[in-house]
Amino acid sequence: MPSWKDFLVNASTDVETQFDRLKNRLFSRLDVEKPYRIIYYRGFGGPAPGEVWLKGRVLRQRDLSTPSDRDTFWQNLLATYQRFESDKVPGVTVRVEAFGQVYTTVTDKEGYFEVTVHPPTDLAPGRVWFPVRYSLDGINQPAASEVDANQPVFKDGYLMISPSFSQFGVISDIDDTVLVTDATNLLQTARLTFLGNAYTRLPFAGIAAFYRALQSGPVTTLFNPIYFVSSSPWNLYDLLVDFFRIQGIPKGPILLRDFSLSPDFLSSEGHHTHKLAMIRKVMDVNPELPFVLIGDSGQQDPEIYAQVVRDNPGRIRAIYIRDVTEDRRDEAVRELIRTTEAYNVPMLLVSDTVAAAEHAATLGLIDPDTIPEIRADRRADNES
Repeated sequence: MPSWKDFLVNASTDVETQFDRLKNRLFSRLDVEKPYRIIYYRGFGGPAPGEVWLKGRVLRQRDLSTPSDRDTFWQNLLATYQRFESDKVPGVTVRVEAFGQVYTTVTDKEGYFEVTVHPPTDLAPGRVWFPVRYSLDGINQPAASEVDANQPVFKDGYLMISPSFSQFGVISDIDDTVLVTDATNLLQTARLTFLGNAYTRLPFAGIAAFYRALQSGPVTTLFNPIYFVSSSPWNLYDLLVDFFRIQGIPKGPILLRDFSLSPDFLSSEGHHTHKLAMIRKVMDVNPELPFVLIGDSGQQDPEIYAQVVRDNPGRIRAIYIRDVTEDRRDEAVRELIRTTEAYNVPMLLVSDTVAAAEHAATLGLIDPDTIPEIRADRRADNES
């Protein structure tokens, strides 16, 4: 006999399918005027010989409004609606040009595409970001579109290849680690997500300076790649890119997941599975690189990171967990700290960014001279 969970999964999947069919019937005539948009997500790979993973999406979507710190409640709500209302374009061929090579792939039923690129072995030393162009084969912008009518559809972007001289990589959660979301409170999270923008969202104090110090490492000529992994939907990608830019947080790949009405999207199991899979992908393309993991105590980061330590002995330098929960949860985290200690991996439950930075300096992960800047950044963030 099917369980109640199976019933909810089947019911929600059916609702989502019926909604898509209804929307397609109601808006099919209007869609012919919407321009095609290629949304690319920052690709990443490791030193040669290696592979670069690229992902993106093709939508029919008009330009989103540029965020401002003066935007009203209604302007933020409209921008959120536009992010989630966009019409996906399945079954179209995407042409990817990188390193003088051409690759093709086809979008899936949700409009997403993925492709693996093989860079040459003679890349310019010291360079990290490389250009890539995405285009749609045989498709021009609709004549009725107000943007580039009858012109080819393309998008220029960049991919990141971690250099061979990197000392370590950083894998960071976003919600309640970099960005204040109060993820344990669904109503508060929804309010911040749907009614705010990149200017109204708040960073955790001192986080930008700390991440800049980690990217530079103990020697400022280094470049340590930073990867951001979250269970938030890809629909929020542009908001996060803008937020990181505004706050001065180092640029890096942002790995999110497809939005769905299924219970799995909101479940802790779905969150765990997604984040673990993305962390494994990052580590797989950087097989020789050790990592620092940063998260918070609010969801499952300590459990996920403890599993990463068990699965990858010798590859994790340190784990920093921001304490955002009550004492009862903290005891469970301390048990996981004892677990990682058995693998000689320090996992710290920290109250703020400075505590993590001071420990990172003792391990030689950052330059101790950056500590005053991190303290000043924390103070400025607290006062803003």
